[in-house]
Amino acid sequence: MFLVIIRVVICPKNKRGYYLITYSNISELRQWLSSSRKAGKTIGFVPTMGALHEGHLSLVRASKQECDLTIVSIFVNPTQFGPTEDFSKYPRTTGEDATLLEGVAADVLFLPTPSEIYPEGASTSVDVGEIGTIFEGEIRPTHFAGVATVVASLLNITQPDITYFGQKDLQQVAVLKKMTRDLHFPIKISVCATVRESDGLAMSSRNRYLSPEDRNESLLLNRTLIHVETSIRSGISLSDCILSGKKFFAENAKTAKLDYLSIVSPETFQISSSFNESETVGVIIAAKVGTTRLIDNILVSDENSASGRITSAVTNAS
Repeated sequence: MFLVIIRVVICPKNKRGYYLITYSNISELRQWLSSSRKAGKTIGFVPTMGALHEGHLSLVRASKQECDLTIVSIFVNPTQFGPTEDFSKYPRTTGEDATLLEGVAADVLFLPTPSEIYPEGASTSVDVGEIGTIFEGEIRPTHFAGVATVVASLLNITQPDITYFGQKDLQQVAVLKKMTRDLHFPIKISVCATVRESDGLAMSSRNRYLSPEDRNESLLLNRTLIHVETSIRSGISLSDCILSGKKFFAENAKTAKLDYLSIVSPETFQISSSFNESETVGVIIAAKVGTTRLIDNILVSDENSASGRITSAVTNAS
């Protein structure tokens, strides 16, 4: 007879009568998953790096609508940060995050340590090819290998039916779709709309780095995207749309520095040469505002007019 000890942290019961269970050990989480699957439950998974905001919570809500049980992971992944990036200062707010997850009735919080994800001697890495070397991948050369490797590990650990990501990280979504397709992961990827502050700023854990002046300046990213979308819909060439967008950014920037602005296929991230309203293009932007680097994007097709897109994506965070 074997005695199995499972270490869990149980938060107080939330308004809906749920408990948030926290695991930090892979084998213990897998025991819970095995029991849940034997009971016929479907599993939704939301991988995060913590410092949660309404964008993350919208993913949890989507999972709760579609799946019987929802797991959220919080892991600040060291391998996706470059040597000069903000790994050491990346916000870590686990207590606040757990309270937020309890409030939206998440079922499990997975809080692994680096040694749990990367055991001693681990050296395997996932290379997704060209899509991981352009735009964000060109500026952050090791980033997408780190992202793909840790997500592959987390998906192998949790083996969910559906995993949820936000549209704000559009290139990351494209990278992970390619990875799961290439490696035959039997998992559906659900992409949820970018959640924005009431003034249009895309929600991001890094927004808390912004000074009041930089916070105001950061609105230029979304304004530039809307300017380019309007240009696309006017019928001018996409190359002229980008030139117009770069001019708009330069004329309105006080301190912000543009990294890139482009129109791409949201699936391959190859530059789009023309716009057919039966298809969808992604307008992508990255800029440094003060000491904080921000990214944003919008999808443009005949199904999402500018006014409809803004209404559906904006959330008042107050």
